[in-house]
Amino acid sequence: MFILLTVAIAPALALFSYFYLRKQIAKDPSRTLLQTFFYGAIMTFPILFIQHVFDEENIFSHLFIRNVVFTSGLEEFFKWLVLLLTIYKHIEFEDAYDGILYGASVSLGFATVENVLYLFTYGTEVAFIRALLPVSSHALFGVVMGYYLGRAKFAVQEDKRKMLFFALFAPYGLHFIYNSIFLVQHFALYLALPFMLFLWWFGLTRVKYAHTFAMQQYRRRAS
Repeated sequence: MFILLTVAIAPALALFSYFYLRKQIAKDPSRTLLQTFFYGAIMTFPILFIQHVFDEENIFSHLFIRNVVFTSGLEEFFKWLVLLLTIYKHIEFEDAYDGILYGASVSLGFATVENVLYLFTYGTEVAFIRALLPVSSHALFGVVMGYYLGRAKFAVQEDKRKMLFFALFAPYGLHFIYNSIFLVQHFALYLALPFMLFLWWFGLTRVKYAHTFAMQQYRRRAS
């Protein structure tokens, strides 16, 4: 069991460490980031419960509606809502790059619990592909969400609503495409790999933009 838990948790810790260490200015308090991670972990259970109820009631009989439109929207909405309610106005949300860290943290909290449950069910044989695809994709959805959340936090008043909308819509759109790919029988992996390369490129450019924006904030405060 210990080995299984280690295998399930390790990808999330590795990814979060990568984004945390990319921050070249003041690092965020680990306690707040840990709390955000746990918020993401806890929200896994109401999401799974809602999905189970909808499946049992057969509310969405069409596979595309259930696995792509509904599931993608439900998961990204919960992440966005948790960040909006617990982090967005937090005193330790100090610069645009913080949004990247908090977005990645809440997403990886969710992905970690989901990964643990999946590996308990199917075993460690799928651990590598889970780390490569679902766990890293959730991290990158969180990065994109956090980027726009950070822009909303420090934007002028008229741009805040637009950026908050993008904080939900952009990761939902990416998640929508990701889930759609796995409905394509026989060709899913061939489509998933180039999409993941694009997702990493898109996520890392948001990291770069957020860091640049944060540095500009610190220079303005220092002047």
